[in-house]
Amino acid sequence: MEIVCLDLEGVLIPEIWIEFAKQTGVDELRMTTRDIPVYTELMDKRLSLLNKNKFKISDIQQVIASMEPLSGAESFLNWLRQHFQVVILSDTYYEFASPLMKKLQWPTLLCHKLVCDNNGSIVDYKIRQPDAKLEAVKSFQNLNYHVFAAGDSYNDTAMLQKANNGFLFCPPNNVAKEFPQFKVTNNYDELKSAIMENSTRFS
Repeated sequence: MEIVCLDLEGVLIPEIWIEFAKQTGVDELRMTTRDIPVYTELMDKRLSLLNKNKFKISDIQQVIASMEPLSGAESFLNWLRQHFQVVILSDTYYEFASPLMKKLQWPTLLCHKLVCDNNGSIVDYKIRQPDAKLEAVKSFQNLNYHVFAAGDSYNDTAMLQKANNGFLFCPPNNVAKEFPQFKVTNNYDELKSAIMENSTRFS
């Protein structure tokens, strides 16, 4: 039994915070887990910037509603679903993800939740569990699944290390250089081939 676990942003959809930074002109919001490995540190910086600039969740949701999945993402995901169980493991939030999940035909998504006040300001965030991606992979393995995993950032590397087969997908040079043990795939065809080469379904 085989299951594929994918990161979301940078793998299937553009980086939400980068898109928001582009549209608001607040360049500091371009920071992602490609830049800051410690996720809680990154989110604390983001919340501080949102508060400083008086941005509300509705401002971010408006940007997300205008976004589209990465080119080829939907057909790649559809191919995966024909052959494997597929789960998206992400450090995004349910309050952000729905418009893009609809465009991807509602794949299973495990992520986190935001806390907003009555004015729509984001005041906190609730992590589903510590090391959520790693723990999900471990749980699938405990259910006797062979786990394939793919991601692009520092916060994916623990999941890739634990997976039976872990792949980097279009990573920045710094991540690829620091984690040479993971095969780098540069497009969906390469990722598809890497999975097929290690799957009993295609042997």
